[in-house]
Amino acid sequence: MAYSGQTITNPVSGETLTFRQTAADTDGELLAFDLELTPDGHVPGVHVHGKQEERFEVVEGRMKFKLGLKTIIAEAGDVVVVPAGKAHKFENAGDEVAKARVEVRPALRMEDLLETTVQLAKEGRTNAKGMPRPVDFILFTREFRAEVQGPFPPAWMQQALIAPLASIARRSRHADRYAPPAAEPAVA
Repeated sequence: MAYSGQTITNPVSGETLTFRQTAADTDGELLAFDLELTPDGHVPGVHVHGKQEERFEVVEGRMKFKLGLKTIIAEAGDVVVVPAGKAHKFENAGDEVAKARVEVRPALRMEDLLETTVQLAKEGRTNAKGMPRPVDFILFTREFRAEVQGPFPPAWMQQALIAPLASIARRSRHADRYAPPAAEPAVA
């Protein structure tokens, strides 16, 4: 479970995040974190947050955003807002570390998603870009369907297409990560 002040680093994508405010701190309204991108740092792929807006305030360096068909180069002081439902990706656009303050509204389970992507990368269960390998990709997209989808086909179709594969994937040894936590025993 994420907490304010926690720092996580994705060794594959070059992203380091330090949580400033978590869902628990804001009653689910906001996830805020500082993002650092190595010179080759990037988000693993084009994606869509169907219900969440992302706001990036670049505080150091340069970042390149692909927002739909539009490309934006943002420098220190620039703010880029990604509306819910808009396909996007981002990367470092310079030779130095880029830093941004990021806000995600509402938080939903985005911090769990971010922690999971970092853990998958550390375990070698992603490709060179940081995307989860097939079994994990299926389980990941089912688990975090409220937070993220691919840019196409429509989200409902993506879920329908992977549903049969998800039942097979849930029987794999990697499925434990996505199982709901065990209930706490009752205290008598």
